[in-house]
Amino acid sequence: MIRRTEPVQLKTPEQIELMRGAGRIVARALDAVRDAVRPGVSTLELDAVAEKIIRDAGAVPSFKGYYGFPGSICASVNEQVVHGIPSAESVLSDGDIVSVDCGAILDGWHGDSAITVVAGTPREEDLRMMAVCEESMWQGIAQMRVGGRLSDISHAIGTYIADNGGYGNVREYGGHGIGTEMHMDPHVLNYGRKGRGVKLVEGMCLAIEPMTTMRGHDVITLDDDWTVVTRDGGRAAHFEHSVAITAGGPMVLTAREENCDKVADMGFVQPSW
Repeated sequence: MIRRTEPVQLKTPEQIELMRGAGRIVARALDAVRDAVRPGVSTLELDAVAEKIIRDAGAVPSFKGYYGFPGSICASVNEQVVHGIPSAESVLSDGDIVSVDCGAILDGWHGDSAITVVAGTPREEDLRMMAVCEESMWQGIAQMRVGGRLSDISHAIGTYIADNGGYGNVREYGGHGIGTEMHMDPHVLNYGRKGRGVKLVEGMCLAIEPMTTMRGHDVITLDDDWTVVTRDGGRAAHFEHSVAITAGGPMVLTAREENCDKVADMGFVQPSW
């Protein structure tokens, strides 16, 4: 039997601009959550901050109710890698790091992005790991050009992580297509050889999201069937942007204002701010 895969959804320039509308809302929500992160704040309070921003903008939190997920954000603290459930009992302490993943739907189009933030006094080793994770994302995004291959993105991410501290690179999870649904084909690995996979074409939109760990990359899922943690208890970081491939290069649809200089320095197409 021949296994047929669904074609990758391509967007027109007008649809990409609609996705940027959803992306701007996600960006504002993440900015607000970042500003709210401090010792003594619960991840449920952070969830409320993000949900208010999203709903006040006329959008809908894409995570809430997704396969039964109860929150508007995923809030993953320290050894939690992804899919942490916001909780009143999960209160941040000084030096904790929290990865916040956020999504919004506006007029039927999705935006999806993630950041990792320190509560209070940072630890230098955490900041180094976070910086490597975030920069590996940018290196992957830089490969999103017409004529390339999907695994060019994967190779750039994995190589950067391996060459800059050798942090754990979580393999069970990765990026994905995005558009009229939050998770679409193709799946984007965060490691691999370049020159493989589907050809990158104009109109393709992908969420690029590396996850690094302080030690080993093995992970397990807790009994809540959502929260993914490092098997060895090492801390983790997670960064993500939704990105469109345009004729002029990558356009970061969930770019925040703090990303403006980075987008310019890397020669990406400037999104509407």
